[in-house]
Amino acid sequence: MREHDRLFIGGEWAAPSGTGTIDVVSPHTEEVVGRVPDGTEADIDAAVAAARRAFDHGPWPRMAPAERAAALGRLSAIYAERQQEMADLVTEEMGSPILFSIFGQAALPQMVLQYYVDLAAEFPFEEERAGMLGPVTVTREPVGVVAAIYPWNVPQFTLMMKLAPALVAGCTVVAKPSPEAPLDGFLLAEWVREAGIPEGVVNIVPAGREVGAYLVEHPGVDKVAFTGSTAAGRTIGAACGRRLRACTLELGGKSAAIILPDADLAATVEGLKMASLMNNGEACAAQTRVLAPRSRYAEVADALAAMVGGLAVGDPADYGTEIGPLAARRQRDRVEGYIRVGQDEGAKVITGGLDRPHDRGWYVAPTVFGDVTPDMRIAREEIFGPVLALLAYDDEDDAVRIANDSEYGLGGSVWTADVDHGVEVARRIRTGSCGVNLYVLDPNTPFGGYKDSGLGRELGPEGLAPYLEYKAIPRPA
Repeated sequence: MREHDRLFIGGEWAAPSGTGTIDVVSPHTEEVVGRVPDGTEADIDAAVAAARRAFDHGPWPRMAPAERAAALGRLSAIYAERQQEMADLVTEEMGSPILFSIFGQAALPQMVLQYYVDLAAEFPFEEERAGMLGPVTVTREPVGVVAAIYPWNVPQFTLMMKLAPALVAGCTVVAKPSPEAPLDGFLLAEWVREAGIPEGVVNIVPAGREVGAYLVEHPGVDKVAFTGSTAAGRTIGAACGRRLRACTLELGGKSAAIILPDADLAATVEGLKMASLMNNGEACAAQTRVLAPRSRYAEVADALAAMVGGLAVGDPADYGTEIGPLAARRQRDRVEGYIRVGQDEGAKVITGGLDRPHDRGWYVAPTVFGDVTPDMRIAREEIFGPVLALLAYDDEDDAVRIANDSEYGLGGSVWTADVDHGVEVARRIRTGSCGVNLYVLDPNTPFGGYKDSGLGRELGPEGLAPYLEYKAIPRPA
């Protein structure tokens, strides 16, 4: 039982203003494995005030980028040494299979942090330009206090995509983890203190949706960075619009994997195991629409069913597990609801369905639907679980049309024996990223979406830009 009775505010473990707590329930055992304070509006006030002081009067924004990078380098080194501890913790709190956690929940966040540490050494925070009327100094300065609101599915990764560039820029941060997965944030707070990050630069307050909305509207906040549902993103975007406050929104997805007629089917299906079902399917960029040519549809259906039906489903802490439980009871119920919707719409369950793999824990059988048409809800709405929809296409143009016929535009992939041609097809897909014969997120390349998948980009140098303001200082020739 991991129990915390204080919040991380102003560089210290501060007593919460309220008495409410959040129970963290294991998705595998359905037992309470942790407890943290349930943050209140008063706690948000205290955290924002601490971040405001640190930004307005503290050393952090006034340090040279190399000084900030040195401090963050210490944090990165601690993170690198204790990745296994973080992976185990995230698996316990939200059910991610341990082999995925080791990479996606621990190693990848540390890689993102180290990427921005290294970027600080070469990024042009200041430059001289020959203006038309005389010389101009152009500086890039920190935007201010950042509210970082992040979800339960990959909590450290989605936080670090915000925290690392914000800190490199010189911002201060109030981070709000989700109630389902707050424990990893407390471990990170310990490492922040150990690394000697100045007080108030990082503040962590777990809380529910209402308190999160209060943080978004807080007058002491200069920018909001959010990862979560499109519905919540619309609300946050509207609130930021009213206040003329900058925001970055990384939202939902319904990504398509296009299997071209020349694809090596065995290699493709093996690649889709990660691209489509990573983290129990609880990934915004998961390739959950699989598009197969009619000429190979039956062959693809059989191969996909064999792969998905053969996945090991069980204890997420077991190194042999490929699919663990979903993060919350309501998430399991939501996914099962979509399986019923698919059946009601006339799609065919090729493998999986509503028979639960285990009596205890929030498990759903990995499921593949065939005979899916583009107008069905299971082909249009984000399910966020191990459920794939297999659709047929007539030719390449038809595949591109189906892939782009979506409110979302986050990820995608093309599977083919001709990589150069796959790149050309990927260029036609209206998404923020589209892999060829794989799907990965690389820390040094931009990640984000078109359409209802969000606003702005994270990762890469493009992920640093939203945390900077540009200032021009002209002077006489």
